[in-house]
Amino acid sequence: MVGLGLAAGLFFANAFGLERAQAQIVALGASNVAGKGVSSSEAFPAQLERMLAAKGYNAHIVNAGVNGNTNADLLARLDQAVPAGTRVVLLGTLGGRYNARRLGQGDQNTEFASIMAKLRSRGIKIIPITAAGVSRKHLQVDGVHLTAEGHAAVAARLLPSVMRALGR
Repeated sequence: MVGLGLAAGLFFANAFGLERAQAQIVALGASNVAGKGVSSSEAFPAQLERMLAAKGYNAHIVNAGVNGNTNADLLARLDQAVPAGTRVVLLGTLGGRYNARRLGQGDQNTEFASIMAKLRSRGIKIIPITAAGVSRKHLQVDGVHLTAEGHAAVAARLLPSVMRALGR
């Protein structure tokens, strides 16, 4: 009888879309996170979401990358960009500093440290997005922004870390 009740509960949960909740992941950063110069489906957050699905993860990645953002900009929009329930943030480590230097605003280490502290205080796991594994062949002609293949390389490099952060 208990087994029948459990089976009925699982049936109704699946029938009405109440299966296990999706893991909320936010990709936060500047233009390379946003996917400047490639389609939204080619940007690494979308590619990573597809890779996770292929591995059996029911995860949704929100792309909160904004072209031209500095670390100060990221900090100012952090609460809006990273909603309650977010479990993991994929944090761009380079674009905000690059844009700040380009605009004569310095390296913004204090703002970056504040971003990290705010996310940690909310219990959010942070996975840094770095240039590791990215070569010139992965860059567009501007020498700064990733090609679709570069985004695929970043997604593949992030995949094991995201899977560990989500657990099983």
